[in-house]
Amino acid sequence: MPWALGGVELGEDVLEVGPGPGLTTDLLRPRLTRMTALEVDAALAAALAARLAGTNVTVIHGDAAAMPFPDARFSGVVSFTMLHHVPSPDLQDRLLREVCRVLKPGGMFAGVDSLQSLVMRLVHIRDTLVPANPQTFPARLAAAGFCDVFIETNARAFRFRARRPA
Repeated sequence: MPWALGGVELGEDVLEVGPGPGLTTDLLRPRLTRMTALEVDAALAAALAARLAGTNVTVIHGDAAAMPFPDARFSGVVSFTMLHHVPSPDLQDRLLREVCRVLKPGGMFAGVDSLQSLVMRLVHIRDTLVPANPQTFPARLAAAGFCDVFIETNARAFRFRARRPA
């Protein structure tokens, strides 16, 4: 997470897209005033909601490609190693457009996702694996409405950040 969020200002009301069991939620929530976690898997969402009841996190069961939030709702949005679980590039692009829609003007979208590799393919046997290409991801973010796009890769992953225009 430090690599993904280094130097990123998220604001006080942050959305985490695809928290799964909430490992990154647990790391991020002490640093935030208010957080919403949007999880597509009903069982994971229910377990996370029960575990985080009474905290600064609200857990919502829903689809990130069709978010149940009003326009310009969040000061920042994060996504940690979940984009490759979205079953098609078209749905990934819909998710990116939805993130831009729910961000306040000037808000930051930041995250990290894994690069395609043999290990990734083996880990995802019988699971969805649609890796995003970090070379084409900047254009996809721009097409979704973002500006100030930044991408950086290491041996296993890429981090990204992009801003909704003010």
